[in-house]
Amino acid sequence: MASQRSPDAVSLRLILVSGKTQDFTFSPSDSAADIAHHVFENWPAGWEEEQVSSPSILRLIFQGRFLHGNVTLGALKLPPGRTTVMHLVARETLPEPNSYGQRNREKATENGCCLLL
Repeated sequence: MASQRSPDAVSLRLILVSGKTQDFTFSPSDSAADIAHHVFENWPAGWEEEQVSSPSILRLIFQGRFLHGNVTLGALKLPPGRTTVMHLVARETLPEPNSYGQRNREKATENGCCLLL
């Protein structure tokens, strides 16, 4: 993981809420949990203010969705040789897959209207 540079390596640019970024290289077989553990163990200089107490609270967000721990980079079909951007946040629990959007659709249907600003 992360130390070898192979032709199928996946380059990730991780962005913190503060806007700080760092690039990492992973294998397509690495999971979201593997990535969180690697980043925790190799916390970048300059990210000290955002340091967390455990890798288990680090979460990846890709294309607006939290990645659950067992999802691999290969399953996401990320292009090797190109840099993919993901957000890295500290969060204790994850929402259930697709549950947030479903709740909002149900509320909109119940009310029969939409939110006006």
